[in-house]
Formats: sequence, structure tokens, C-alpha cells
Amino acid sequence: MSEYRRRSASAVLATILILAAVFGIYKWAVSQKTEKSVEIIVTVKAKGQMIDFWKVLITGVEDAAHEFGANVSVIGPPSETEIDVQIKQLEQAIQEKPDAIVMAATDYNRLVPIAEQIVKAGIKLITVDSGINSDDSLSSIATDNIAAGEKAGEEMAKLLPSTDSSKIAIMSFVYGTSSQIEREKGVRQWLKNNTQIEVANTYYSEGQLDIAYNRTKELLSKDPSIKGIVGLNEPSTVGAGKAIMDLGLSGKVKLVGFDSSVDEVKLIEGGVLQATIVQKPYNMGYLSVKTAIEAVRGKKIPKQIDTESVIINEDNMYTEQNQKLLFPFVGE
Repeated sequence: MSEYRRRSASAVLATILILAAVFGIYKWAVSQKTEKSVEIIVTVKAKGQMIDFWKVLITGVEDAAHEFGANVSVIGPPSETEIDVQIKQLEQAIQEKPDAIVMAATDYNRLVPIAEQIVKAGIKLITVDSGINSDDSLSSIATDNIAAGEKAGEEMAKLLPSTDSSKIAIMSFVYGTSSQIEREKGVRQWLKNNTQIEVANTYYSEGQLDIAYNRTKELLSKDPSIKGIVGLNEPSTVGAGKAIMDLGLSGKVKLVGFDSSVDEVKLIEGGVLQATIVQKPYNMGYLSVKTAIEAVRGKKIPKQIDTESVIINEDNMYTEQNQKLLFPFVGE
């Protein structure tokens, strides 16, 4: 081969290599741009006067969005009882055509039609904290609420005398949400074989501390035979605790609750709240966004992700691990 041909072949080869490199860089840049442009709308149950649970969950959402380069907006009704508002907000969200919607459903059944609309619009649907009565969600990220309810029932059984019969009540939050249904089911499942304990009734606080307070105060005033109350979320627990305290029944009426807040910590330290089942809302928020991004990018995702729960009482509340759960890093 002549010198000229050798040089020509080398030049052609060099050009091919340069073009391949440029194409490779271009593909990488496009993929990076695509990954960073995932649009996600997250709807929580209440975005008005938020309890600590939702604040922590949203912190997890924001941290995951920052880490994985997603554009995330958070919406939600003013309170957990405003189901119609959440439905209307989701109808608007569908019009915005995000890649994914992460939904904490205010109602187990009434959110099913809007979930169907989300899926029909080609939007990936992930549920967090509270699910719906359908299989439309690609993945559900939540506490195993039945197991958590069983923990609450077990703790209550330990607190009551084994020799005498006792009556307890359940202070729930919003009727019809999956988390409420499952937690109550867990409590009742654990206690059904305990013939010494009668579960009197379930009351609803509508997710409001003052309603839980007034209903607990009225209940204990009318029925002094109630020896224990299980609160199924933070406002229900704190409201019941304040009523027990104001009636001078601290320690006499046992209280087992859910979630964590400064008020709940004070109730534990004051001997009003004997135990609380603490969830991991930060993990829920973070994993919901991470899972939504993976779904958009075509990755295989698990149908269920259990973020677990922990029993915290006066004996173990000061451990380093439990202090992190009781006082999560929020808003900075």
C-alpha cells in the first residue's frame, strides 16, 4: 500500500473514531437531559395545617427530587376530610401531563375512578402512605398498617390487667382511608382472642386534635369503665392524651398511639401516653419519588414496599436510633 493510501485510511479511521466519540457523548448528554426532566406531582392528604408526619414525608420527597434530578411539585387539600378537593386537584394534575403522580389517597374507594383516569392518561401512578381499592398503582410505599395495628393491640394488652376484664376504645382519624381501615383491623385482630379485653367502639377525630380531645373527654365522662384508648394517628393520639390528662386520668386510662411529635414525646414523658407506633414518613416520601422515577425510566419496581414501624415507649425512647425517629430532620 502506498504512503498516500495509508494516510487516507488513517484519516478515515480517525474520522470514524471522532464521529463515534461525538455520537457517544451526544447520546450520554441526551440521556442525562432525559433523566433530569422527569416530572412528578405528589399529592398528600393535607397541605393546610400539616401535622409533623406530612412535613417529614415532604422532606423525603424533596431530598429524593434533588438527588435524582426530578422536578417535583407537592399538592394536597387543606385537610384530610376534603376528598372532593383532592379529586379536583388530581383532575388538574392530569391536565398538566406529568410523567408520574404519587398519591396519598384521602379515601380508599372514592379515589379509584381518578386513579383509573391517571393510568388511562399514560401517567405512572404510585401510592404512598394510603392506597386505593384497585390495582392501578404500580407500587405502594407505606407502613404495613395491619402489622402496625397489631403492635398497638399487643402493647395495649400488656398494659391492662390479665386477671380482670377491661374495655377499650379506638380513636381513629378519617373514616374510609386505607391506613385507618388497616390499623383498626390490626388492633382488633390482635385483641379478638383476648377474652379479657372488650373493644367498645371506634370514634373518628377527622384528623383534628380538638375533635379527638372533645370526643375522648365526652366518652370517658359517660363511660368510666373505659380503661384504655388506642389512637390511630398523631392528632387522634394527642387529643385523646390531653383529654385523659385534663380529666386527671393519666396512667389510669392507658393510651397507645401512632406517629411522633413533640406533643407525643411530652405525653410519654408525663406518663399519659404509654407507647406509640412510629412510622418512617421520610423513607416513604424519599422512596415514593425514587420508585416513580424508576417506573418512568422503565425499570422493574416492587408492587409493595414496607417502610416498617417501631414501638417507642418510655423505656426505649432515649436510644439514639429512636431519638432520630422522634425528632426527624425537617425543613432545613
